[in-house]
Amino acid sequence: MKLYYAAGTCSLAVHIALREVGAKFDLTAVDLAKHLTADGTDFYTISPRGYVPLLEFSDGSRHTEAAALLQYVADLDPTHALIGKAGGAHRLAVIEWLTFISSELHKGFGPLWHKETPEATRQSTKDKLAKRFAELDARLAKQPYLAETYSVADAYAFTVLNWSNFLALPMTAYPNVQAYMARVSARPAVQEAMKAEGLVK
Repeated sequence: MKLYYAAGTCSLAVHIALREVGAKFDLTAVDLAKHLTADGTDFYTISPRGYVPLLEFSDGSRHTEAAALLQYVADLDPTHALIGKAGGAHRLAVIEWLTFISSELHKGFGPLWHKETPEATRQSTKDKLAKRFAELDARLAKQPYLAETYSVADAYAFTVLNWSNFLALPMTAYPNVQAYMARVSARPAVQEAMKAEGLVK
C-alpha cells in the first residue's frame, strides 16, 4: 500500500491508523499548494479530486475519503480492536463518531482556512465549533476516548482538533479535550506518524 499525504492534514489520521495496525505501507508526500508529489508528479493525474488522503493498493486501485479509509484500515487488524466487530454496538459507536468528525468537525473548520472568508462567517464558524468542542469535552469527562476504548475515531478527532493550534483557536475552556489530546498524542503510533511527517522532532 502507498499513502499519499500532506503533513498535518486529515491524512495524518490514516497514517496513524496504518501504524496502529502494523500495516506495511509506503509514504508519498504531496504539496497541496502546488498539487505535486515529492518526485514532481502532477497530483491531479493520481487523484482527480486533488486532495489527501489517498491510499493506493497493490492492484493499482486508489481510494480516498478519510472516514472510509479509516474503516478499511481498522479492519486490516483481525481483532478489529480499533473499530469493533461487524454488527456490534462498539462498531456502530465508532462509525457514528467517524461520521460526526467528518461532517461536524473536519468540514466545520473549512471556512477558517481561507483568508477571503468574511469576518461574520468566521465568527459563526467559531461559534459552531465551540458547541462541538463543548460536546466533546462533556463526553470526555466521562470516558477516556470517544467510543470508550481507543479507536480510529480518536485518530481522526486528534488530527482535526489539532488544527486549533494552526488556527490559534483557544482550547482552555475544554480541559477534558486537552487531556484527551495529550493522551492520544502519547501513543507510540501517533508519535511515529507525527515524526515521519515532520510535525514533531
